[in-house]
Amino acid sequence: MKIPPFAELFSPFPSVVRRPAAWELPVTLLRASVLEVAILAGHLVLYPAGIAKERLTPDLPPETATLPTEGRSRRPVLLLHGFVDNRSVFVLLRRSLARHGWRHLESLNFSPLTSDIRVAAEVLGREIEEICARTGHREVDIIGHSLGGLIARYYVQRLGGDVRVRTLITMGTPHAGTAAIPLASAHPVVRQMRPDSDLIEELREPAPGCRTRFVSFWSDLDQVMSPVEAARVEHPDLIAQNVGVTGIGHLALPVHPALAAGIRYVLEQDGTGEISEAALAEVAEWAGSGTECPEDQADGAISVA
Repeated sequence: MKIPPFAELFSPFPSVVRRPAAWELPVTLLRASVLEVAILAGHLVLYPAGIAKERLTPDLPPETATLPTEGRSRRPVLLLHGFVDNRSVFVLLRRSLARHGWRHLESLNFSPLTSDIRVAAEVLGREIEEICARTGHREVDIIGHSLGGLIARYYVQRLGGDVRVRTLITMGTPHAGTAAIPLASAHPVVRQMRPDSDLIEELREPAPGCRTRFVSFWSDLDQVMSPVEAARVEHPDLIAQNVGVTGIGHLALPVHPALAAGIRYVLEQDGTGEISEAALAEVAEWAGSGTECPEDQADGAISVA
């Protein structure tokens, strides 16, 4: 099902349930490219502020640290950035979640010297154990952009992390590997993200009984994914749903207000079944209306596939 555009501020065309026609693609691509450049410029300004490790939520008193919190508050959300990035990429998404009631929001900065996704996944596992001990929650939700989503998937699927991660949301993550930017293969982590890598082959192996719910947001204009469908989760053993986004690029995924609205909806669902397409359509309609939160106005379109 296709969801109409979130707003028409930048489009002369009426809202219709379709992807852009072939003759519209150059305009759509140009608009997405301009947005990518603007986001990159803004991110370069914020990047230094995200280098330092964030301040942690205060520890619980010893007598309450092991009390169950299910039903009394939302699970902690852990945000994982992409390749050669840091937590500053989530400034807008984090603000959106905080404004809508999420209290435990944390980010993990991976070292720029990281050379193995498997090692990074082990670091992630230790961080999650610390968060659970500190907050009293048994499970967390994870939002990963690009490489961050792949690290989280490896932890969930190969290191038993499904006992700790309730929902894993990825954006522009090369689940099937990406062939983009061949020269970047000089870096060992990039080599692990290639379609024929040993790590990607590991993730194709059976994962019976995996309990984590996967939701992957992927874009038809994501130039870091080659092919763009590589950002979809395609595995017979995983509880997974793929949400297609049109009209925005790789860098826009973690900052786009339409994605923020969709992510909030996903996090609010506690069931293990598929996300309701009708409910996601309602999220899109609300996001474009600006009736409650102007930050969620944007153009673009979402489809569930």
